[in-house]
Amino acid sequence: MAEPFPPEPWQLRGDMFVGLWLVPRQELPDRPLPAGVRPVRLGRRCALVTFWVDYRPGGTPAYRELLVALAVRDGRGPAACAVEVWVDDERSLVGGRTLWGIPKQHGDFVFGDTTLTSRAGRRGPGPGTMRARMFVGQREPVGDAGPSVMGLHQDLLPLPGRLPVRSRLVQPHPVHGVCEVPLTLSGRLRLGRARLVAEPGGPLDCLHGQRTLPAASVRAFRVTVGSAEGRSR
Repeated sequence: MAEPFPPEPWQLRGDMFVGLWLVPRQELPDRPLPAGVRPVRLGRRCALVTFWVDYRPGGTPAYRELLVALAVRDGRGPAACAVEVWVDDERSLVGGRTLWGIPKQHGDFVFGDTTLTSRAGRRGPGPGTMRARMFVGQREPVGDAGPSVMGLHQDLLPLPGRLPVRSRLVQPHPVHGVCEVPLTLSGRLRLGRARLVAEPGGPLDCLHGQRTLPAASVRAFRVTVGSAEGRSR
């Protein structure tokens, strides 16, 4: 029987919107970190990074995602650990959990003015899902049927060329213990500003009203997630 998700590495493309937040340690999402991994602290605060991503067709697979990562450090240096993740594609959900221990959950997304439905065939939020929106150019939503989380982003300064980035995730894995996930990304970077509106009592209310550092968008990016050899340790 064929796997219900693509094997690693995944080759993905699309647009993403990134925000950096400083959050008091006691308000962070309650997710376990791998053994030997510690949050990067700036005084009494830790750094969280939000990624709103529209993975376009042509990648393996195409889906939408809201990923929240904690900046961490281990014996090899700086890294990130995904602590909250929502996607609208079943293959991405199962693959992320199975391959790398990324705690993906079901989500339903609205990017701009276009309603996007789950690749699993579900229309609208179902049990256990989270509704999210991403508005580019500071376009406010219409109506009062608000989502659990809404991001507002505005581009300000485009930078020349394509930004190359190498990074890694370190994730607790139920089978491998600690799973290291290499990431290689390139894309057109635009500095900007962003804010996030989170429903009180929701999974990301720790970011509501918090101060953000400069945000950015990465347009027409290409990213490789994982490796053919795997990176469990």
